[in-house]
Amino acid sequence: MKTSITFAIFLTLSIFSLTGAQAKVPIDEQFRVVNEGDYTDYSPIEYSADVRGFRPFNDNFRLCFYNTTPNAYTLALRIGNRAQESTLRWVWEANRDSPVKEDATLTFGEDGNLVLAEADGRVVWQTNTANKNAVGIKIFENGNMVIYDSNGKFLWQSFDSPTDTLLVGQSLKANGQNKLVSRRSPSVNTNGPYSLVMEAKKLVLYYTTNKTPKPIAYYEYEFFTKITQLQSMTFQAVEDSDTTWGLHMEGVDSGSQFNVSTFLSRPKHNATLSFLRLESDGNVRVWSYSTSASSTAWDVTYTAFTNANTDGNDECRLAEHCGEFGLCKTGQCNACPSDKGLLGWDEATCKTPSLTSCDPKTFHYFKIEGADSFMTKYNGGSSTTEKACGDKCTRDCKCLGFFYNRKSSRCWLGYELKTLTRTGDASLVAYVKAPNANKNSALAI
Repeated sequence: MKTSITFAIFLTLSIFSLTGAQAKVPIDEQFRVVNEGDYTDYSPIEYSADVRGFRPFNDNFRLCFYNTTPNAYTLALRIGNRAQESTLRWVWEANRDSPVKEDATLTFGEDGNLVLAEADGRVVWQTNTANKNAVGIKIFENGNMVIYDSNGKFLWQSFDSPTDTLLVGQSLKANGQNKLVSRRSPSVNTNGPYSLVMEAKKLVLYYTTNKTPKPIAYYEYEFFTKITQLQSMTFQAVEDSDTTWGLHMEGVDSGSQFNVSTFLSRPKHNATLSFLRLESDGNVRVWSYSTSASSTAWDVTYTAFTNANTDGNDECRLAEHCGEFGLCKTGQCNACPSDKGLLGWDEATCKTPSLTSCDPKTFHYFKIEGADSFMTKYNGGSSTTEKACGDKCTRDCKCLGFFYNRKSSRCWLGYELKTLTRTGDASLVAYVKAPNANKNSALAI
């Protein structure tokens, strides 16, 4: 009897051990990369970056460290044929806002966790897939980098964490990452002020700074279907014919059996290697790649704001197109507004007037006839008189000026003035606060 009990216990422990055992990443799938040594790419690529490339990679995508300023590296995926270094562009980033230094490490060990750490061991970023039965990591032909288990199930995928870019087949999701955020500039890899957000019923571009009480919408994509609740919005490339491809954003709506979409462009070549990006200037562009090209392999196949646009959505609608404060027409910055009149355009000197006090006795307003703001088209403003609009701005210390539409009697307070659009429509007027020290002539409002 004692022998039988002992055997039963041994059998039970053996079964428990087998069923509870964790799968491990095979040795040939593991790697450890140190951010050191010579740069692997010498031809100019996007952002004029220095680059160290390594595994995993395939013909069109590769994982890399890159930097635009010394000793500040981003872990990123790039797209493009490795034989044509000058065509390579960045399509996914792991550690924006948290750059690593020389000798940082990227490790994929037997526990299945992909870990980016500084040389001293401090973890900067990870996939949180440790001990979840991962057996490998790979990059698919669509640019999705995945960590998977023995059944092929994705434990983690780069498609779930976009930064400023969507590859073909990649989505914004209601129950996941629902927006893209621009980088600050080509040389500064921190979050910029622009975002592309999938909301419940629309896809919207926003401008946000710490001076704005809430994000300011400056563009909304049109859908020709009544939407109940968007669940996802996916960048798609579909072959229309033997010679053309259709690029569009396709949405899944919980209240409809049909998908909703907005058309972007129709390239005349295979567009499966395309990506949609919210650029650092606030514009949205689609870049399409052809591996058969011999010199430059890229075409810009869609641009949200073009200076040939006839519906008023040219580059003047981009908040920082003319820097801190400038007057713009058809995409061209052509004047600096001041209480002494319109001065010649110079980005270095075109600044919002600097106030020394919130006391109304210390400032006045100067008026710009026929001027509009990027904030007015997609933000309703408030219904009031022109004088009441001015009084409201006067009482608000953070208000730098206001915009008024005399036809609709609508008012918008400006906490950021930035780029103004010259319209030629006298019913659109802007008022800007200026210190009385520079006062030329006060304007009653």
